[in-house]
Amino acid sequence: MSSSCEGKSSWPELVGFNGEAATVIIMRENQKVKANTVKEGSPVSGDFRCDRVRVFIDDNHIVTLVPKIG
Repeated sequence: MSSSCEGKSSWPELVGFNGEAATVIIMRENQKVKANTVKEGSPVSGDFRCDRVRVFIDDNHIVTLVPKIG
Protein backbone atom coordinates (compact mmCIF):
# COMPACT_ATOMS: atom_id res chain seq x y z
CA MET A 1 0.00 0.00 0.00
CA SER A 2 1.02 3.63 -0.37
CA SER A 3 1.65 3.87 3.40
CA SER A 4 4.91 1.96 2.83
CA CYS A 5 6.06 4.47 0.19
CA GLU A 6 8.18 7.48 1.12
CA GLY A 7 7.02 11.07 0.78
CA LYS A 8 3.72 12.57 -0.28
CA SER A 9 1.45 9.92 -1.82
CA SER A 10 -1.63 11.74 -3.20
CA TRP A 11 -2.48 15.12 -4.68
CA PRO A 12 -6.24 15.83 -4.44
CA GLU A 13 -5.59 19.54 -4.88
CA LEU A 14 -4.48 18.93 -8.50
CA VAL A 15 -7.87 17.75 -9.81
CA GLY A 16 -8.90 20.36 -12.39
CA PHE A 17 -5.29 21.39 -13.14
CA ASN A 18 -3.53 21.03 -16.46
CA GLY A 19 -2.03 17.52 -16.56
CA GLU A 20 1.49 18.53 -17.57
CA ALA A 21 1.62 21.19 -14.85
CA ALA A 22 0.39 18.59 -12.36
CA THR A 23 3.22 16.18 -13.24
CA VAL A 24 5.79 18.91 -12.59
CA ILE A 25 4.25 19.74 -9.20
CA ILE A 26 4.07 16.07 -8.19
CA MET A 27 7.71 15.36 -9.06
CA ARG A 28 8.79 18.53 -7.26
CA GLU A 29 6.87 17.56 -4.11
CA ASN A 30 8.07 13.93 -4.11
CA GLN A 31 11.37 13.44 -5.88
CA LYS A 32 11.14 9.65 -5.49
CA VAL A 33 8.34 9.38 -8.09
CA LYS A 34 7.93 9.77 -11.85
CA ALA A 35 4.56 11.22 -12.81
CA ASN A 36 3.05 10.66 -16.26
CA THR A 37 -0.21 11.73 -17.83
CA VAL A 38 -2.59 9.00 -18.96
CA LYS A 39 -5.74 9.60 -20.97
CA GLU A 40 -8.79 8.77 -18.87
CA GLY A 41 -10.10 5.31 -19.77
CA SER A 42 -6.77 4.04 -21.10
CA PRO A 43 -5.76 0.54 -20.01
CA VAL A 44 -3.03 0.47 -17.37
CA SER A 45 -1.21 -2.31 -15.57
CA GLY A 46 -2.51 -3.32 -12.17
CA ASP A 47 0.84 -3.60 -10.41
CA PHE A 48 1.61 -1.24 -7.51
CA ARG A 49 4.84 0.79 -7.62
CA CYS A 50 6.05 3.36 -5.09
CA ASP A 51 7.91 5.27 -7.81
CA ARG A 52 4.92 5.86 -10.12
CA VAL A 53 2.09 8.38 -10.20
CA ARG A 54 -0.45 8.24 -12.99
CA VAL A 55 -2.13 11.56 -13.74
CA PHE A 56 -5.41 10.81 -15.49
CA ILE A 57 -6.50 13.54 -17.92
CA ASP A 58 -9.47 14.22 -20.18
CA ASP A 59 -9.44 15.34 -23.82
CA ASN A 60 -8.67 18.90 -22.67
CA HIS A 61 -5.59 17.72 -20.71
CA ILE A 62 -7.31 18.45 -17.37
CA VAL A 63 -6.70 16.16 -14.36
CA THR A 64 -9.89 14.18 -13.70
CA LEU A 65 -8.91 11.83 -10.84
CA VAL A 66 -6.81 12.33 -7.71
CA PRO A 67 -3.20 11.54 -8.67
CA LYS A 68 -1.70 9.02 -6.27
CA ILE A 69 1.24 6.70 -5.93
CA GLY A 70 0.65 3.30 -7.48
